[in-house]
Amino acid sequence: MEEYINEPWSSLDEVASYLGVNKDTIRNWIKKTDIPAHKIGRQWKFKLSEVDAWIKSGKSAM
Repeated sequence: MEEYINEPWSSLDEVASYLGVNKDTIRNWIKKTDIPAHKIGRQWKFKLSEVDAWIKSGKSAM
């Protein structure tokens, strides 16, 4: 659990690169699915561990 506390936040660009998809795909997932995204000010931020868990759950295939 402690590793999650120290995990840095990732930007939309970083998550798109990490997953090998377009930034627009990430934006569509934010609108249409329950991808674990957090809005901080005007920017979307992500924890890669949460994104990995979301993908492993199969919810990204919807």
